[in-house]
Amino acid sequence: MKKTVPLLPLALITLLLSALGLSQLAPLAGAQDGQKLSAAATSSSSTKTDASSSDRRLSYPVTKKIDHVDNYHGTTVADPYRWLEEDNSPERAVWVGAQNKVTFAYLEKIPFRGQLAARLEKLFNYPKYSAPARRGEYFFFTKNDGLQNQSVWYVQKGLDGPPEVLIDPNKLSTDGTSRLTVFSLSKDGKYLGYGVSRGGSDWQEFFVMDVAAKKTLTETLPWVKFSGISWAGNGFYYSRYPTPEKGKELTTKNENTQVFFHKVGTPASADVLIIEDKEHPQRFLNIDTTEDERFAILTTSEGNKQGNALFFREQSQTGDKFTPIVSEIGEDSFSVVDNIGDKFLIQTNHKAPDGRVVLFDPKTSEEKNWKDVIPEKAEPLENVSSAGGRLFVSYLKDVASRVYVYSREGKLENEIKLPGLGATGGFGGRSDSKFVFYTFTSFNFAPTIYKYDIGAKKSSLFREPDIPGFKSTAYETAQVFFKSKDGTCVPMFVVHKKGLKLDGNNPTLLTGYGGFNITNSPSFSSLRLALLEQGFVYALANMRGGGEYGEQWHEAGTKLKKQNVFDDFIAAAEYLISQKYTSPDKLSIQGGSNGGLLVGAVMNQRPELFKAAIPQVGVMDMLRFHKFTIGWAWVADYGSSDKPDEFKALYAYSPLHNIKAGGKYPATLITTADHDDRVVPAHSFKYVAALQAAQGGDAPVLIRIDTKSGHGASNTKKAIETTADIYSFILHNLGVTPKYAFSVD
Repeated sequence: MKKTVPLLPLALITLLLSALGLSQLAPLAGAQDGQKLSAAATSSSSTKTDASSSDRRLSYPVTKKIDHVDNYHGTTVADPYRWLEEDNSPERAVWVGAQNKVTFAYLEKIPFRGQLAARLEKLFNYPKYSAPARRGEYFFFTKNDGLQNQSVWYVQKGLDGPPEVLIDPNKLSTDGTSRLTVFSLSKDGKYLGYGVSRGGSDWQEFFVMDVAAKKTLTETLPWVKFSGISWAGNGFYYSRYPTPEKGKELTTKNENTQVFFHKVGTPASADVLIIEDKEHPQRFLNIDTTEDERFAILTTSEGNKQGNALFFREQSQTGDKFTPIVSEIGEDSFSVVDNIGDKFLIQTNHKAPDGRVVLFDPKTSEEKNWKDVIPEKAEPLENVSSAGGRLFVSYLKDVASRVYVYSREGKLENEIKLPGLGATGGFGGRSDSKFVFYTFTSFNFAPTIYKYDIGAKKSSLFREPDIPGFKSTAYETAQVFFKSKDGTCVPMFVVHKKGLKLDGNNPTLLTGYGGFNITNSPSFSSLRLALLEQGFVYALANMRGGGEYGEQWHEAGTKLKKQNVFDDFIAAAEYLISQKYTSPDKLSIQGGSNGGLLVGAVMNQRPELFKAAIPQVGVMDMLRFHKFTIGWAWVADYGSSDKPDEFKALYAYSPLHNIKAGGKYPATLITTADHDDRVVPAHSFKYVAALQAAQGGDAPVLIRIDTKSGHGASNTKKAIETTADIYSFILHNLGVTPKYAFSVD
């Protein structure tokens, strides 16, 4: 029953990870260059910028300061750039245009920018497939021919039948910025429920398609956010929010989740409200269904706690009455994997920080009667799925996946041997499945799809990518371990060309995340090859706050302990320097979302360690993040400035509030987008204004503000263009001129 879209708030935080890819935002082509700018906003417009001279100071747009002071538990905190929070302010729009004008003038003068963009396009231009999903005798999968802005969904009869286009998201908009989000097939494969996001927003509309006719029906379901589609007969459950006030769609707080049931063929106005919780507006409510559609599973969670409550009811029942499995929201998580008759297999970290699977019997519902099906092990439990009468269970061993097959009674049958140290995904299927598909990837192993025969207990290659010119043997990956400030041992992956000389002179990109129980697993990026082939070292630090070693590892990087994450990242940089992989003059750092916060915090604390920094869509104002859209859901990880002790911790590292006047900060390129309604762009706007005003060195401080994109790039073209700008900025400021001995035509 477990879906690929996890339950909120974990689903929300999982979505944050989308910004971690090295190039997930898009450029603002033309960037309002033709807009008439006020004299105050364009004080730098006549300044000659020279991207070939890093020691020449740039002039930046004048950013107005206002007298605004907040009082937090007796501490007064100035907020002179509060006006930049006004989403529809004409004055802010002028400021955005002026900032982009300076940024793109700088980028356009990097001599190899165009050639690098062409190289990235060539590296990305190869067919990309998803693993198939089955309904009856039909299989559904996505394919991107190479440079299509969105991947196309296909359907075919059997694995050898001719594929036919089911839905082409590239036809949803003329500019390619409307994305297909949720894709959910009814049990019999008759209907498809799908979501569409426009311009990068998290807001979606849901639609229904008749699969056989390949025709979208008339109903449209508006104002959906952070929701899946859970089928039950001729309809489905979904979650949505009240209609926001016009003009405030991208900034309004997302509160008062409502769960509806939609019957196919009826308008949204006829949808039946199943449940809401007006007394707790900051609770997430989600209803899922078991594969046999016998049970509806209700999960409730809230932003200030890590765990969730869990309820069920038989589909034959009506109303909002659900029977509790776990009645109170706490710090432990619970999710239904599958049902065995009237009993439930549940994955949980309750009394098992590394995770376990238990059997819950409603007839003997007391916790003491819960039966361990798969007890806790020494390694953290990553995922459990059910297919073909088996349980597919993946664990993490030093951040790499290990996958085992169990009977539904908990008997270990075998381990699925993987090609190496890397990450897996998939293993989904139906109860009558004879085989399942899974994907394996690593840093120098492109995502490859395998077919696992359940009866024969064997894997076979199903589909592997063909990337022109890429030879995995040209690169090597090592996992190293280093000591953090408090002595904690932290792992890090280091990737580079074979034969690397440890002379301290290698250009290096260090990245990480460190939050929300998310694991940074080994992953492949064809775009990253553009750096590796130029002699770069790529390093991924697996810091505390993530899920690499279970809940205790996660908890050690949250709230009052968040500084541990920054200490781990700083220690990673120091390790790379001490081991002569690189030096401060050749070290760049990058992170997105929570990783953007990471970059902002560490460059405040240790600016001398880094030559260039790329904070993307970062959470930069740690005192006010919970005031916007879905920010309140992050309190469980960050804490809240509303509480005195948590305010003190937040204020101590908040990137916006710890910039020092006259500090010599590394060359910085901040990225954000106008449709980011998850981490609103005001975070980056206020941060760049403060950093530009404080910069005491000669290194540039720039912001790249995209349109029609959100927390991640809205299409392939934008992603490649943004990567070209980020990589050009890094290469240029590390003093590396790319050598292209190959054709980029």
